[in-house]
Amino acid sequence: MQPDDLIQVVHTIHKQKAESQTVEVKAAHDGCPTRLFDTLSSFSNQDSGGVIVFGINELADYEIVGVYDPQDLQKKVTEQCKQMEPAVRALFTICEMDGKIIVSAEIPGVDISERPVFYKGVGRIKGSYVRVGESDELMSEYEIYSFDAFRKRIRDDIRVVDGVGFKLLDKERLDRYLEAVKRERKNLADHVADSEILELMGVTAHGTPTLAGLMTFSRYPQTWFPQLCITAVVLPGTEMGMLGSEGERFIDNRRITGAIPDMIEDAMGFVLKNSRVKTIVGENGQRQDKTEYPLRAVREAVINALVHRDYSIHTENVPVRIEMYRDRMEIISCGGLYGKITIDSLGKVRPETRNAVLANILEVLKITENRYSGIPTIRREFQLAGLPAPTFSVQHGEFRVVFRNDIYLAEKKADLSGLFDAIVDFCSVPRSRSELAAFTGMSRYYTMSMLVQPLIDQGKLKLTLPDVPKSKNQKYVKA
Repeated sequence: MQPDDLIQVVHTIHKQKAESQTVEVKAAHDGCPTRLFDTLSSFSNQDSGGVIVFGINELADYEIVGVYDPQDLQKKVTEQCKQMEPAVRALFTICEMDGKIIVSAEIPGVDISERPVFYKGVGRIKGSYVRVGESDELMSEYEIYSFDAFRKRIRDDIRVVDGVGFKLLDKERLDRYLEAVKRERKNLADHVADSEILELMGVTAHGTPTLAGLMTFSRYPQTWFPQLCITAVVLPGTEMGMLGSEGERFIDNRRITGAIPDMIEDAMGFVLKNSRVKTIVGENGQRQDKTEYPLRAVREAVINALVHRDYSIHTENVPVRIEMYRDRMEIISCGGLYGKITIDSLGKVRPETRNAVLANILEVLKITENRYSGIPTIRREFQLAGLPAPTFSVQHGEFRVVFRNDIYLAEKKADLSGLFDAIVDFCSVPRSRSELAAFTGMSRYYTMSMLVQPLIDQGKLKLTLPDVPKSKNQKYVKA
């Protein structure tokens, strides 16, 4: 980073009055902060790294206070960097603003094979952090395990499930699978016993079904793993916990069980049952039904959630979740991105496969193509439907897909005349974010960013806790 770049970063911090996913500020006018290891760890453990800016006082409205001694500060920050495992190599930049010295320390993201970076003083479990927004949060045991699983190539989908008898598998589906293997894998067609094929393909190990074999061919794998299923709910509002007109929490609520092929079909049935369907009459007079969400995209997302989720002992008690809100649908599965893939590169590069054996079994059964076309298909289907692009995110070891419908589009295009005045009147007494979202009937994000924030900027509303704008106890009142 050049000094001019650092000056621009400081201007951005002043304008936004906030830290971010990649920016942390420290005052350092009275000495070097003694606890930096949480931020050093969290920045090192994300691909983009981050920058610590010294000389800005967050508690004084992000005032530029300068640093006590830039030379000594760099020395002491470097000493703390050496206490990390592996050691962090910070890159320092110095600039002057308003007659005061600002110092930045750029913390590079390390390769995934070296993560997690942690503070040696307390060890991996208590010294590994992840960046969440503007805060550094302690990594969970599972998040630490996920790095080990990739580095050590732990294959959870072929772990043996003790106590499962071969006779409990679906013989008809197993026979179809064996026929397909012999047809497509010519070297296994002749003079290879069926039991040997199942061993070579990872369905069994030493005659006992593997987890991949159980999840594909058992009539009811939830006997052994009750939570390796899908929980599907339809909610009346735009946030979990909002009640319907008759006080109902859920419009529909179902636990979807069975083998993976069965869960895929049942999940599609649930989504179709609870989706709005429009009938469109074309220019030729033909009628065509248009579902709320492109079903092909939904199917790809459900398959991805079941095939690429984490199947380790750390997550076997967490189901895949389908949550259908008024303005969107979310599909959530355990397990962040596997390997060196990033959110930005999803669908653009060939990723490594977490459950290669399971994916291969389902490819033979023609349930999935296993050609890394799922994300591009999802994006294309939403583009063709004229709906907002789907979003993908990872947080706390969960992968989340969000599909937005045309109700969301209607919110964006809503006629706002009179609504701003109504919000100001509503805030004659302090109102929380949830109360404001319920009042507008729109999503919380849309309400706060597109309706409330402009009123704050215009001086018509004010915060009850202005010194901590993002506090969970924040309320908004008429100025």
